[in-house]
Formats: sequence, structure tokens, C-alpha cells
Amino acid sequence: MKLRTIRHSRTSRVAARSLFGKIILVMTVITMAFIAPLESVQRVAADQYDDQINSLQQQISQYQATSAQLDSQASTLQTALAQLANQQAALQTQINLSQAQYDQLTVKIASTQQKIKDTQDALGQTIADMYVDNQITPIEMLASSKNVGDYINKQAYRSSVSDQLNTTIKQIQTLKAQLDQQQADLAKTLNDEQSAKAELISQQNEQQNLLNQTQGQESAYQQLISSNVAQISAAKAAQAAIRARANSTGGYTLVDGGSLPDYPWNSSNCPMQGYMSTEGSDGNGGDGHGYGCRQCVSYVAYRVAKATGVYYNDLGNGGQVTQNLIGKHGWTDLGSTPQAGSVGSLFGNPGHTAYVEAVDGNKILVTQYNYDYGTGYGMYSEMWLSANFFNQYVKP
Repeated sequence: MKLRTIRHSRTSRVAARSLFGKIILVMTVITMAFIAPLESVQRVAADQYDDQINSLQQQISQYQATSAQLDSQASTLQTALAQLANQQAALQTQINLSQAQYDQLTVKIASTQQKIKDTQDALGQTIADMYVDNQITPIEMLASSKNVGDYINKQAYRSSVSDQLNTTIKQIQTLKAQLDQQQADLAKTLNDEQSAKAELISQQNEQQNLLNQTQGQESAYQQLISSNVAQISAAKAAQAAIRARANSTGGYTLVDGGSLPDYPWNSSNCPMQGYMSTEGSDGNGGDGHGYGCRQCVSYVAYRVAKATGVYYNDLGNGGQVTQNLIGKHGWTDLGSTPQAGSVGSLFGNPGHTAYVEAVDGNKILVTQYNYDYGTGYGMYSEMWLSANFFNQYVKP
């Protein structure tokens, strides 16, 4: 009986030493085979795509500058056609940028998935060994130890290694979840940019329609816009005021742009003639609720209705929206302090209005229509602005 106990004791010691050796090896595998190669692959992915992304972002900035420059010029057929061409190029570049960002993240995710698999494979046998070793009773483990202190050290070491393994696996899972979320976000962006492609095609058609209507002649173009001279002048002044306000309060950071699938008006049923809405529900640029389709107030009324279930048709122009929501509908005046779910107005005639989706310190995330960010008028955009951009905020 004694001989059998000694043999089992020696076997347990050998098994314990073997197990601890495997654990140490696996921890090395985790460090060397997962973390270092992942960083290497991510650097390669960054090297491959970052230059392309930076170049595309610079191109978009150039298109935005060109748009502002063209907008400041006299309204001629040549500048109208040049603006349309610039808008098309900006849209295509935005599409290319989103695709490059999507491709970059896809490479990172594929690398992470492979490293997770490799690590799981490496951990598999060790975890199985730990499970088998756990079948040894505490008395048998104690018998295989030199003394009680040795036994306690072994148990503490096993617990420590187990904690490290669990922590490492959780870190891997967290990283994978983060990358999956980023991929989902970029997939949405890419899907939105497919809508932008449709917008681009529509603008190309708009350009051709303009040429067909004017037959490429300046006199015919001037005749076409003569009835809208006052409105065009006001729209130009409003856009100039918006740009000046943005520049004086820190500019903007574009999150998304192009077309909004849920909003009922787009380039096919409400094409833009420069600043102005055309066609629409009444054939004259209306959205059916008293506003010009693809204009800022039309979108805010739509967004408020989506949030509250109430579609207001008496909000006036962009600079009057917050005052009308207070005076006619009892909304709460927040002054210059925005909240998520509030509406902001930049005073003026016609001014500007947008819906506040989120607030982060002194920054607000807004959604809006007809803020010209280099891709043309009558376009949807989601962007971060300074909270100081708007003069007043109101909430239901």
C-alpha cells in the first residue's frame, strides 16, 4: 500500500511539473504568437491604407474649398456646371474613402480572428490538462508536495495562471467585439455611400438636364434662373453666413453625408437647381408640409415628427424654427445649452436649423439637410459642430 502511494505521489509531481511547464509555454505563446504578430499585421495594414486614406481626405478638403470658391463666383452656366462636376467628384472621393477604411478594418479583423483561433488551439490542451489535474484530490496533491508551504505555493500559482489565462482570453474577446462593431459601423457607412452613388448618378443626370434645357447657351441659362434671382441671392447669403459661423466656432467634423434613405425626398423626386428645390410634391419644390424639399426646415420637421409623432407645418424658415416651436407649440427654451433631442436655430433670414442627436461637452452631433460641406446643396449630413454654432436650442 505504501509503495502504491509513493508511485502515485511521484506521478502527481511529474504531472504537476509538466502542467506548470505547459502553462508557462502557453503564456509565452499568447505573448509572442498573438500580441506581437497582431501589432505587426496592424502596422502593415496601416502602412497599406493610411496613405491612401490621408490622400482621399485631402482631396475632399480640396473639393470643399473649390465648392466655396465656385459659390462665390457669379451665377453663370459655366459655374453651375463646374459646381455640379465638383459635387460629383467629391461624392466619388467620399465613396472611395469609405471603401478604403472598410478594407483596412477588414484586414485587421481577419488577422484578429486568426490570432484568436491560434491562441485557442494553443490553450486547448493545457486547459484539458488542468481539468484532468483537477481530478487529483487535495490530499493526493498534498502528498505530492514537499511540505504544506510547497502545496500552498502550487495552488496559488495554479490560481494565478488561471486568472492570467482568463484575463488574456477576455482581452482577446473584447478586442474582437470592438473590431466587429467597427466593421458594422463601416458597413453602414459603406451602405450609405452606395446611396451617395445613386446621388452622384442623379447629379450627372441633373447636369445633363441643365444642358438640355439651356442647350449649352448662357442666355438660356440666365432666362432659366431669372425668376428665382431673389431666392438665389438669399440662399447664397445664408450659405455664406453658415460657413462664416462654422469657421468662427471651430469648423465641423463630418461623420456621414450624401442621402438619407428614410427621408422621403431625394435627387430623383426633388432635384436641386443650385440652391433651390425643384419638382417635389407640388412640382415646384414643395415637400407636402409647407417647406422646400431637401431644405433644412423640411428635414427638421421630418426628424421631429419621427421623434415625437407630430409633424409641424408652421415652422417658418431656418432662423425662425426655435422661436416658432416655443411660441406656437410650447417647447422649452434651452437658450444656448443644447441637449440630445433638441433643435437648434442659427438666426437670420433664412438662417439654418438642425436636429441635435448627441452632446459631448461643447460639441454637438447634428443631423441636417442643405448644409453645403463640399458635396452640393440639398444634401444630408451628420457632423460634429461647436455648441456655439446655433443661437438657440429648444426641446419638447
